[in-house]
Amino acid sequence: MDWYPLYNSLRIALISSVIVFFTGIFAAYYIAKLNRVVKGILDVILTLPLVLPPTVVGYFLLLLLGTKRPFGIWFLEHFGVKLVMTWYSGIFAAAVVAFPLMYRTARGAFESFDETLAYSGQTLGLGNAYIFWNIRMPACRQGILAGAVLAFARALGEYGATSMLAGYTPGRTATISTTVYQLWRTDNGVLAFQWVMVNVAISAAVLLTVNLLEQKNREKVKRADEKGGGTKGCRCR
Repeated sequence: MDWYPLYNSLRIALISSVIVFFTGIFAAYYIAKLNRVVKGILDVILTLPLVLPPTVVGYFLLLLLGTKRPFGIWFLEHFGVKLVMTWYSGIFAAAVVAFPLMYRTARGAFESFDETLAYSGQTLGLGNAYIFWNIRMPACRQGILAGAVLAFARALGEYGATSMLAGYTPGRTATISTTVYQLWRTDNGVLAFQWVMVNVAISAAVLLTVNLLEQKNREKVKRADEKGGGTKGCRCR
């Protein structure tokens, strides 16, 4: 059994998750501060990949990154880098479809944060960067970690956009999802079922992690309530 699809899927999912983690937190933090109208417009734009069919997302990415498109041509001419039909093409696809999960979860976490904690830090002379990384992020870490895990799971299971942008080449661009489809298409049901079980096992582990994070967050909220309405942090999932 060739384990390259598993290695490639994990590689793509991990790299895209790191990208989505930081970009999602950055977008969520600043958009949460905007007025209702602007926030609503940006929400629609940034969350659109979550509701669009993955093949449509892949189509738009091809329009942007294809070798006959301006952006793709520029990268190919100046850096000799082809942005489609390579293993790293899957990173672009996975990051785009996973971003809304990280963004929405992080934004909900930041909106639930008790801003009096930040104001208290400012009165003590603490900088915004210090408050963000040492007060805001720790208070909302459960919700943010849950978003990161969900984004990783979405990136790992991505098929539609990845198949259009990276294609399927054994040993080069194959992922678990594209491998399952190709094995089924060539009537290799036994091996396809084995890969399905690998994917199910990973997905189950991810969901278990999310459930544990949510349970830990509920216990934290419960302990805070039992203390008689003490200073609250971020009651988010």
